[in-house]
Amino acid sequence: MRSMNLVDSWFQNLSILKQPSKSFINLPTIIDPCFLLQSRKPISSFSLSAIVTGEEATILTQKEEPPFNFNAYVAEKANFVHKALDESVSVRNPPMIHEAMRYSLLAGGKRVRPMLCIAACEVVGGHQSAAVPAACAVEMIHTMSLIHDDLPCMDDDDLRRGKPTNHKVYGEDVAVLAGDALLAFAFEFIATATAGVAAERVLAAVGELAKAIGTEGLVAGQVVDLSSTGADVGLDTLEFIHVHKTAALLEAAVVLGAILGGGSDEQVEKLRTFARKIGLLFQVVDDILDVTKSSEELGKTAGKDLAVDKTTYPKLLGLEKAREFAEKLNEEAKLQLIDFDPRKAAPLVALADYIAHRGN
Repeated sequence: MRSMNLVDSWFQNLSILKQPSKSFINLPTIIDPCFLLQSRKPISSFSLSAIVTGEEATILTQKEEPPFNFNAYVAEKANFVHKALDESVSVRNPPMIHEAMRYSLLAGGKRVRPMLCIAACEVVGGHQSAAVPAACAVEMIHTMSLIHDDLPCMDDDDLRRGKPTNHKVYGEDVAVLAGDALLAFAFEFIATATAGVAAERVLAAVGELAKAIGTEGLVAGQVVDLSSTGADVGLDTLEFIHVHKTAALLEAAVVLGAILGGGSDEQVEKLRTFARKIGLLFQVVDDILDVTKSSEELGKTAGKDLAVDKTTYPKLLGLEKAREFAEKLNEEAKLQLIDFDPRKAAPLVALADYIAHRGN
């Protein structure tokens, strides 16, 4: 995956950010009532305030749609995904490894990736049932990455989602194996549990997911991140790390949903661009939160990047310019959704805004 130099282009156009943006999408959340008049006699617009009766004219009133309720959407999808994950990984023999898998998989979390997968499926006209196995698989792989990332040989963290990390509860050996097991089962689950989708689309989804977490995706970002700790890192390298380490899996979640939902090549690529930008946005916001929130607020150790001398966006750009860059990424991401049905795109728009303005 070739890194996009988003930061350089942002700096070149920084003055534009300080002007009102004309390209920002404001997708409607409330549709105004629409009155359709059928009449053989012309009437003035003023007469619409009166009730028209008789056979010569009929007013058809379209019901007003309620605004998109993001909180209700998140609660519904998060509960749905949690139940699917709970059912997919049950305690079997040997019990310890399955308990370790479930400990981290069901520890909570925002479930952003599964929601993005389902929303992308629905925005191209698919039904969420087509994307649920993929959504669960992405969350399994995300959980694997967190278990491994917290290990002493990696980021060495003791707290995740407000609870002791996996290796603190089950030991480093079992934690490594729990992550391995989740990674393997993710591919088994998407391959065997996906129903009602053409085989070639399932195969394309599996290939997309594998690429996102290998040496062209998550692993590449993690390796460069480890080798860059304490080093003098520039914007190009920082962007490479986060486009691969963080954005790649978010991108995969959206692309999988679009593929399994029956999206065209053009739709898939627009959603890919959307996802890559919100994936980088996710990390920029993560870096900002690391220096502005407490461990209690974040549910993980705050200030960890600063303590180990990691390069972050606030460190390179300054806090305010990092925030401006985050807003620019959010606007550019939502611009990719302009050709989709606004009602179906509303969850993706809201998820992008949530990622941009989240507090943990």
